[in-house]
Amino acid sequence: MTDEIRKLKEWIDGSSNIVFFGGAGVSTESNIPDFRSVDGLYNQQYDYPPETILSHTFFMRNPEEFYRFYKDKMLILDAKPNAAHYKLAEWERQGKLQAVVTQNIDGLHQAAGSKAVYELHGSVHRNYCMKCGKFFGPEYIKEAEGVPRCDACGGMIKPDVVLYEEGLDNDIIGGAVSAISRADVLIIGGTSLVVYPAAGLIDYYRGHKLVLVNKSSTPRDRAADLVINGKIGEVFSSLG
Repeated sequence: MTDEIRKLKEWIDGSSNIVFFGGAGVSTESNIPDFRSVDGLYNQQYDYPPETILSHTFFMRNPEEFYRFYKDKMLILDAKPNAAHYKLAEWERQGKLQAVVTQNIDGLHQAAGSKAVYELHGSVHRNYCMKCGKFFGPEYIKEAEGVPRCDACGGMIKPDVVLYEEGLDNDIIGGAVSAISRADVLIIGGTSLVVYPAAGLIDYYRGHKLVLVNKSSTPRDRAADLVINGKIGEVFSSLG
């Protein structure tokens, strides 16, 4: 056990008010591609750049192409939680972790057993008819031919994910800010902290135990109280 891991374990053992803020790196260990990594979606060939496809304008103008990309690259329903997800759920059950704030849309935190999860960018598991509001699960979207249509009114269905040009949900932002501002220990894992406004939420942390766990360096490393370079699942597994 390294000195950094030992210090993290000490902080966790002594806290009952931990908040975890996570990004794509938490899900890549469950074989969900990271948009911005070397092997991620941004480096794969497609008809349009992912930023364009995953925009509100593109969704409205070209839903066929949006859903072709979305079903192929985003709707990964066979992914399973990894060690990081399970460790966070365990801390919550123990009364140590108060909230997970995530930029991911895969629902793996809930699949692992976490209850207090703020999904900043929505979830692939929620889909709604834009005409009548009927709810549909992800399997309905995955199995639909072309653009998914409501079986009640024929309206187009939209995933409850935040696309480019769309704002974040105010209630979710409020809950995340409240949890972060009250936290004793804030652990940030698997994110490069370059996506705003989500990355700006950590500015609300007022404590002195800011932990960054990431495979590579981030713009916030110098402001952290503890930096651990490594895979989040491996780091959490080593805590015992």
